[in-house]
Amino acid sequence: MGDWLNKQAMAALGVELLGKVFSLAIILLLALVAATFVRRLASRTVGMAVERVRGRGGPNVEELVKRYETLGAVAMKAAVLVVWVIAGFMALSQLRIDIAPILASAGVVGIAIGFGAQALVKDVLSGLFIIIENQYGKGDVVKVADISGLVEDVNLRRTVLRDLDGTVHHVPNGEIRVASNLTREWSRVNMNVSVAYGEDLDRVMAVIDRVGQELANDRVYGPLIVEVPKALRVDAFEDSGVAIKILGVTKPTKQWDVMGELRRRLKREFDQERIEIPFPHRVLLLREEREGPAVGLSQQMTASFDHPLADTATPQARETH
Repeated sequence: MGDWLNKQAMAALGVELLGKVFSLAIILLLALVAATFVRRLASRTVGMAVERVRGRGGPNVEELVKRYETLGAVAMKAAVLVVWVIAGFMALSQLRIDIAPILASAGVVGIAIGFGAQALVKDVLSGLFIIIENQYGKGDVVKVADISGLVEDVNLRRTVLRDLDGTVHHVPNGEIRVASNLTREWSRVNMNVSVAYGEDLDRVMAVIDRVGQELANDRVYGPLIVEVPKALRVDAFEDSGVAIKILGVTKPTKQWDVMGELRRRLKREFDQERIEIPFPHRVLLLREEREGPAVGLSQQMTASFDHPLADTATPQARETH
C-alpha cells in the first residue's frame, strides 16, 4: 500500500513538474513572439513615418527622418524590455514564488540601487534629456566629451560614435556636458584660401565667386548646396600671403564633400588665371670677404626650399626665415 502511494505521489509530482515546464515554455514562446512583434511593429511604424515625411518634402526632411529613427530605436528597446519583465514575473508566478514582496520592496531596492549606481542613473537621465530635446540622433556628426564622430547609435545609457579612423567610441551620456552637433538641419562651408600679396584681391574674389557658382550649377554637387560658396572678406594678413574667407551652406554632412571639390577647382582656376598661391621661402645672405680693412659686401638672395643655393651655400651663410 505504501509503495502504491509513493508511486502515486511521484506520478503526481512528475505531472506537476511537466505542467510547470510546459507553462514556462509557453511563457518563453509568447515572450519571444511578443518581442518579435514589437520590433517589427516599431520598424514598420518608423518606416511609414519616414516615408510620409519624405513624401511631404521640405528643408528639414533629413532632420525629421533621423529623429524618427532615433525615437523608434529607443521606444523599441524599452518595449522589448517591458515584455521580458512581464514574462519574468509570469514565470515566477508559475514557480509559486510570491511576487508581492518583490514588488513591495522595489522602492527600497530602487533607492539602494540609486545610491550604489549613481553614475548609471546619471547616464539614463542625461540620455532621456538628449532624446527629448533632440540634441542629436543617428546619422549626425557631433562632438561630445572631446570626441568627434558619426553617431551610430544613441540610447538612454550611452552614445556610440565612429571617428574618421573607423574607431568606435562608447560615450556614457552622463559624461556629456556639451554636445556640439555639426550637422543640425544644415552644414557650413567655412574655409580660408591664401593668395600672394601681389595679387589683385578684387579679381581673386571674383574668381572665387565664379568657381562657387559653377560648383552650385554642377549636376553632382549642385543638389548638395543650399547657399552658394562665396568670398566673404579678407580674413587675415599671413606670413606668406593674404587669407580670404569663403562661406556657404550645404545639406547636413555634405560640407566636407563640397569643400574638397571647391579646393580642387580653385587650384585649377588659380593656375589658369596665374594667381599665385603662396608657399614658404628661404632668404640666404651671402657675405664675400675682401682683402684689406674694407668691410665685406653682403648680397641678398631669395630662394625656395628646393633652390640649388640651399645646398651650395658656404659655411659662412646665415639663414633667416
